[in-house]
Parts: sequence; C-alpha cells; structure tokens
Amino acid sequence: MEVNDGNIQALAGYLEKTLSPDISERRPAEKFLESVESNKNYPLLLLHLVDKNDAVLPIRTSAAITFKNYIKRNWRIVEEAGDKIHAEDRLSIKQLIVGLMLKSPEQIQKQLSNAITTIGQEDFPEKWTDLLSQMVDKFKEGDFHIINGVLRTAHSIFKRYRHEFKSEKLWKEIKFVLDNFAAPLTQLFDATIKLAETHASDPVALKIIFSSLTVICKLFYSLNFQDLPEYFEDNMGTWMAHFHTLLTTDNKLLKTEDEEEAGLLEQLKSQICDNVALYAQKYDEEFSPHLPNFVTATWHLLVTTNAQPKYDLLVSNAIQFLASVAERPGYTNLFEDPATLQSICEKVVVPNMQFRTSDEELFQDNPEEYIRRDIEGSDIDTRRRAACDLVRALCKSFEGPVIQNFSQYVQAMLIEYSKDPVSNWKSKDVAIYLVTSLASKASTQKHGTTQTSQLVNLADFFNSQILPDLQNNNVNELSILKADAIKYVMTFRNQLSKDMLIPCVPLLVKLLTSSSTVVHSYAAVCLDKLFTLRSPQGPPLITREDIQSSTEVLLTNLFGALDLPGSQENEYIMKGVMRTFSLLQDYIVPYISVLMAKLGDKLVTVSKNPSKPHFNHYLFESICIAIRATCKANPEAVDTFELGFFPPFQEILQLDVQEFIPYIFQILSLLLEIHTHSIPQPYMELFGHLLTPVLWERPGNIPPLVRLLQGFIEKGARQIAQDKIPDGLLGVFQKLNASKTNDHQGFYILSSLVENVPSEVLQPQIKQIFLLLFQRLSSSKTTKYIKSLIVFFSVYAIKFGGSVLIQLIDSIQAKMFGMVLEKVFIAEVQKVGGRTERKICAVGLTKILTETPEMLTTYQQFWTPLLQALIAVFELPEDDSTPDCEHFIDVEDTPGYQTAYSQLLFAGKKEFNDPLAGAVADPKIYLAQRLGTLSAAHPAKLGPMIRTGLPAEAATFLENYIQAAGVKIS
Repeated sequence: MEVNDGNIQALAGYLEKTLSPDISERRPAEKFLESVESNKNYPLLLLHLVDKNDAVLPIRTSAAITFKNYIKRNWRIVEEAGDKIHAEDRLSIKQLIVGLMLKSPEQIQKQLSNAITTIGQEDFPEKWTDLLSQMVDKFKEGDFHIINGVLRTAHSIFKRYRHEFKSEKLWKEIKFVLDNFAAPLTQLFDATIKLAETHASDPVALKIIFSSLTVICKLFYSLNFQDLPEYFEDNMGTWMAHFHTLLTTDNKLLKTEDEEEAGLLEQLKSQICDNVALYAQKYDEEFSPHLPNFVTATWHLLVTTNAQPKYDLLVSNAIQFLASVAERPGYTNLFEDPATLQSICEKVVVPNMQFRTSDEELFQDNPEEYIRRDIEGSDIDTRRRAACDLVRALCKSFEGPVIQNFSQYVQAMLIEYSKDPVSNWKSKDVAIYLVTSLASKASTQKHGTTQTSQLVNLADFFNSQILPDLQNNNVNELSILKADAIKYVMTFRNQLSKDMLIPCVPLLVKLLTSSSTVVHSYAAVCLDKLFTLRSPQGPPLITREDIQSSTEVLLTNLFGALDLPGSQENEYIMKGVMRTFSLLQDYIVPYISVLMAKLGDKLVTVSKNPSKPHFNHYLFESICIAIRATCKANPEAVDTFELGFFPPFQEILQLDVQEFIPYIFQILSLLLEIHTHSIPQPYMELFGHLLTPVLWERPGNIPPLVRLLQGFIEKGARQIAQDKIPDGLLGVFQKLNASKTNDHQGFYILSSLVENVPSEVLQPQIKQIFLLLFQRLSSSKTTKYIKSLIVFFSVYAIKFGGSVLIQLIDSIQAKMFGMVLEKVFIAEVQKVGGRTERKICAVGLTKILTETPEMLTTYQQFWTPLLQALIAVFELPEDDSTPDCEHFIDVEDTPGYQTAYSQLLFAGKKEFNDPLAGAVADPKIYLAQRLGTLSAAHPAKLGPMIRTGLPAEAATFLENYIQAAGVKIS
C-alpha cells in the first residue's frame, strides 16, 4: 500500500463506513480494514490521515483510535505469531508519532499518547533511546498544549514503576529516565509555579497551568516510588516547598460549582497528599524535617473542607497521610496528647464516617458500585476507608485511650438512634462502622477479620445491636442498617460462635427477598462466606444437616432474587447458588427438575448478550455441581441433563458465543465422562466439528477442547479411529506440538491415544508422530517440552514395552535411543514434577531397565546411570530449575481480543490419567521386584554392575528397596 492521496482518501472512506449505525455497511468496512492491516505502510496511512487538516475531525479521530488499537494488537512480537508490523513501518512510526501527537487536537492527542505508551512498554528505552530527548526538547517551547501532551505521555509510560517488581533491568531504566528527565522536570515545575503566581487572576491560564502541575506531581510519585533517587533527595527542599505552597493555596478562580466532580485544585492537592504520604512511609528519615509543616497543613485542610463528594479523594488522601504518619513509631509524640486524640475523633474520624446523602443515593441508585466500595475493597479512596485506616493506625500505639475515647461516641450515637430509630438510623450506622474499625486489627478478603482487639466485646454488640436488625420481620425497613448488620456478620464470622451463626442462616434466607439490591446481595454473600467457614479441626463449620430444614426456602429465595429488578444477572446471588449447591450436594436432587429449568432459562437469556463474566462463570459452575451431585447417585440421569442443556449448548456453538464456548466444552466433557459405555450419537455428530482449525486458534478453547477429545478417545477409541487415527486429530496434535505454550496439551492427547487406541490402528502412524516429536525437540527445546516427552515415552514403554520404544526410535536413526537415554532420560528426568507423572516415569524407566534385552547388550553402558537417575527420582526433590529465557513461555499475551480460558472448578480437572492406578502401589518395591526377576534370568550379572557403577548413597537406597521387597540380586 503506497502512501499517497488516493489510498488516504480510500482509507478515510472505509473509516467513515465503520462509524455507520447500519451493520450491513459497517461490518464489511471493518472486515476490509482487518484484511489489509498486515500490509506494509498501513499504519503510516493511518497517521497521515490523522495529520490531514482538511479531513473532518471525526474521521481523523477514528483513524487515531484505529491506529491505537492496531498498535495494541500488533506491536508486541509474539513468537508463534511472528512480527505483524514491517520493520520499516516500526521505525517510521517512532520517528513520526511524538511530533504528530503534540500538534494534534486534544481528543487525537490522547489516542496517540496511548499508542506511544504501548510502544514505550515494549521498546523504551533500549529500542527507543531518543524518546525522552524528543519530549524534553518540547519543554523549551513554552506552549502548554504541547507541554501537557508530553507530560501526559511521560506519565502513561512511567506510572508502571509504581507496581513493577524490582529488577536490574528496571533499575537501569529508571536511572536512564532520571538522568535525562529529573532535572528538566524540576525546572519545569519551578517555572510553572512562577507562572501560577504571575497568572493568579487569569482563570483560563490557571486551568492550563494547574493541569500541568497535577501531572508533574503524578510524575514525581512514579519516579520516587521504587526508591529515593539521589537527584530528588538533593532537591527535596525545592519540591517540598512548592508542595506546601500548593497544598495551602486557595484560589477562588479554580473552585467549581459542581458538587460531585473534583476540580483541578482538589486533584492537585490529592496528589500532593499522596506524594508526601509516600515520603512519610518510605523515606521518613530524609523527609522528617519537612513533616511537621505538612501535618499542620493537612490538619487545617481536613477541618476546613466540607462533606461534598468532590472533596472525597482529597480528604481520603489527606487522612491517609495522617494515618501513615501515625503508624510510624518515630512520630507517636505528635498524637499522644489525649486532647489531640479527642480532637482527631471529633473533627476528623466521626465526621468522615458519616453516611451522607450522596452515599444514600449510591446505595439506592447504583447498588453495584456501593457493594464494590463497601465489601469488595474498592473503597480505597473513600472517606470512610481512610478514617478507618486512621483509627487502626492510632490503635497500634494508643489502643486503650483510642477505644476508650471512641467508645463514648459509639454510646452517644446508639442513644441518639434509640430515641427515634426511623429518623436517627444514620447514628447507628456510624456506630457500627466505628465499632468495626476499632475491633478489626487485621483482615483478608478470603477470611474476613483475622485479628481483633480484646477491648471490644463483639458477641455482646452482636446480640444487642446486630441481631435485632436481622430479626426485623419487615425485610424492606431500614435497609442500610440491615446491610450493616449483614456486613458485621460477614466481617466477624470467624469470631462469632457457631451457636450465633446457625440462627443467622434462616434470617439471611429471608433477607434474600428484600427489594433492596444491596440487602439481598449482601445476604447471598454472607451465606457464601458462612458456607465456606471451617471449624478449628478442619471440617466445615456449617454442614448441610445444619440447614436441611431451610433447604427448599433457601433455593426458592435464591432463584427468586434473580427475578428481582436489577438482579437478573446478580453475580453475588449466582455465587450464592453455586455455594449452596456445593454444600447441599445430593440434597438438591428432589428439586433438580425445577433447578435445571431455571438454570437453562438463565443460560438462554445471558447467552444473547454476555456482559457479566463473574455471573456467567458461577452459572456454569452451578450447572456442573447439579450434574455431578445428581449423576453421582444415578449415572443414568445424565440423559436428562443432555436433553435439557444440549439445545442451548447447540445454539451457543452455532452462534459462536466466544465467551461461553470454553465453558460448553468443559460441561460436555463432564457429561461424556459420566457415560459408562460407548459415545452417544449426538456426541459423535459433534466430533468432526471439534477438529475444525478455527476453534483451535482461540487460546481459551484449547484446554477444554483437549479434555473433550481425551474423553472421546477414552470412551470410544474404536468409534473415532476405526482403521486409523483421523487426520484432523493428528493435525490438532501437530499444531499443539509446535506451540511452546500448548505443547503439553498435545501430549495429553497423545497419551490418551497410546493408552486407548488399539496397537494395529496406532502403528501405521506412530513413526510419523515420533518424527514430529524429535523435530520439535531439535528445533525448539524447552524444559517443559522435555518433561512432557519423558512422561510420554514412559507411558509408551508401559503400554507397549521398552523394546518396542527402543526399536521405534532406532528406526528413525541408528543408535538414536542411546542419545535419548543420555540427553533426555538420564539428564532431565529429575525435572519431571507431579506425583502421577513421577510415578509413570519411575515405572516406565523400570520397564526399560528390566524388560528390554537391548539394555543389557547394545545400551549396557547406560544401564547403571539410568538406574541411578531413577533412584534420584525417588529420593531427591524435584529439580525445578528453568533457564532464564524460558520463565515466561507459559504466559502468552496474545495480541487482539481472545476469550480467556476459565477453569470450571466443579467440572473437575482431567489432564493426565494414572494408567497405573491399582497396578503399581509402590514404584520402589516394583523396581526391586523387577530387578529380582531380571537377576534371576541373568545370574551374577546385575550385582557387579550395581556395585561398580552405582554411587554408595544410591546403592544404600537400592538395598533398602530390595530388602523391603524381599528379593535377592546376584
């Protein structure tokens, strides 16, 4: 594709069609662009169109978005896919994009900045050494449209320093950035502060200037996160003086009328609070001279800022700064005065724990967001969370005085509530939240509170304040207090006794009928948490017998909640269904026909527009549990499930609902594995479709498809391979074998073929299969591949005998088995992991050692080293070392959209069968017995070989096996 006006114009036409609401016009244009994106100059055409000032802005913006998405899909080079961007195009893009981004309108600038970020993540700094110099040069131009573009781009590249693991490579990159960027950034910060003073009465200029200052402060945070750079330590006075000035600035021209959205001033001050909190936490010794000024400024900010939502992030970060200071032992003197503690409680903690009108609106109008903030931990930037963290920080040093002080407020608020519960419910809400903050010293998402204060009586508070709200017969009255009560049970479930928790179950079941989305969601979450509690001895704390009397109403109310407005795809309810099924097991069988119908209806509904991945996952898990629980008692019931679920499954496969297809394959595997005889005809009709190459292009399909194919092979090897292995199945194996990511999946299929397909069907094609294995071994060897190969060779030896394996390998190349012994088995078998896999290798090697005449003739030199390697498998830990270059082979970041594979826990996991189950109990005894038999056939041969060739320690281990087996070796 040449870069000329004609092609640019044609590209503009196709992009315009992609904006059409008419799918018949939009889809062909999208397909055309997909078909030409691998052509040389395609990305350059997009950039030239972006730069075309006479093109309309929507088309230029569309070109920028298309370019950004193209870069995201293709810039990273994935080994198996190859480089999808021509080398010359890569070079030209990096030469053009920064200048083009900086002179473009803001909406285009943001898209190109994102593209630069993607390129930078891969190429910066090694392959894009001039990026920083290009950007720093722009600081000198004085145009803040350009400067802000540079700052935003730098922020998007450097912000990953906040979460990357420390490494030599990262240090070198950060040093490179600091050497080239820290000084210009400081100079820009200094100059911008002066401009803010100069233009203090110009609202237009101030907005641009403060926008720059905010991003500069974000860059400061990123560049200082990993460690304190020498440059910033040397210039700390400059930065901190400016931070203090900005934190105490109050320019009315920057105030906004909007009560919800934070303005530039609030955003800037929030970031400064983050910055000084970082220094207080990580670099307190160097920062200590500046700290008192910031504590004073922060305190003043907190007591003068009102409760409007637009200040939430600012107040939250300011409180977090105080919390970070309070928990440092060196600063306890700032807080130890009882008057100070009382002032903190009265002026900071209690006011910021109040349930505001905006919180109430969120509870009613956006329950999903409320739940995410309240119980899922996304409340990190909320006032309540920050106030709670401050209380916990203070309790580390002053637990007694803090609890004594705050308890007075708790009592006062509870008394206020008791005067008029309907009007004063917010007082009790704050009291519950404050008690939770005081009592909970440590917690995890999985286990709730794990450490509590001995000074708070949780049981008494539960009985007096929490239980009455749960027992209130009106499930729709005072919904927020009901949500608080349920959350209290969730939070302290490990501290409350079983006698307290069991009566909560029917109360929670009743609350599933509440019209409040938050309340019935919390009830489901709480049931989920309670049903997974374990007693100190290990078994479940709550058993199915404990809730047997509530079974029917529990199931009814759970599915009834899915019909309530706003909860048709409520993931918390569906997880509650899954957990309830898992606890009840075959107790659900009497209701299975009704439950199947409801699950099937829900599946049909959500498959039309899958939008809630967690809900969908729990839905499929629930189907799996229903199948397993029912068919465990009555395997014939599998037909009923197939009758009910095959029609929606078939429709999902036909419509190619990509998100659901991996789930369907897993459930089909589960159903097929339940069958005890041959493969039913509906499955056989599906078999050919499973070998279609397009299905194997999606990484998410591969694990469940492999499992399903294994099921076909194991249940009906003669049905699918009557006289030969189908070419399509061999094609699948060949594709998997060539993939570093999925080669182990190919071995699962191969092992199933060896174990189940008759020898006469397998033999005509096995040599070609082995050729493919050795070609891959020589061209692209990895530790994972070698381990899989050793296990497969062992399976083959167990099935057909060691001699057959040797003859097959030697038929490819004379004496080749000797190389396999030396370079593969002896050198690498110690790296095989997994109990079953190591057992298979042990028995396979035993058969090679003791049942193959070639090992005592042609390959006798390897007999003792192979025996030593086998003893090492028994006695030494697994060698899990992997060459550095292979660490990330298993993680494939596939460009473009691909459905991820989500393992269904309750579908079971079937990857590798134990072909020795019941045949070999103890591989060590088995080795000794087979050596005894071999020694009897070859008297006086093995003993000398073992004595002269085996190291003393290995010989001692072997002698122990021989004595345990009661055999003799001569």
